[in-house]
Amino acid sequence: MPENWGEPERFLKLPEVCSRVGLGKTMIYAMVKDGRFPKPYKLSPFMSRWSKREIVARIADVKDGFEGRQRYVGEGECIP
Repeated sequence: MPENWGEPERFLKLPEVCSRVGLGKTMIYAMVKDGRFPKPYKLSPFMSRWSKREIVARIADVKDGFEGRQRYVGEGECIP
C-alpha cells in the first residue's frame, strides 16, 4: 500500500508541472507524445491537469537513473 494512500489526489496545472520538473511546456508535450512523460488528464475540453503523484514518481525515476553515474556539466567538467 502506498505511504500516501490516505491523501486525496491533487492535480497540477502546467506552470506548476514546468516548475517542478524544470522543463518548458513544449518539451513536456513532446515527451508526452513520445511516451516519456505522464499524460495529462482532460478534466474538460479546455482543461488539462497532471496527477501530482505521477509527477513526483517521474521525478524520483529520473533521479534514480542518475545514481552512480557522472553528470556532465560542460566541456570536460563532470560532477561525480
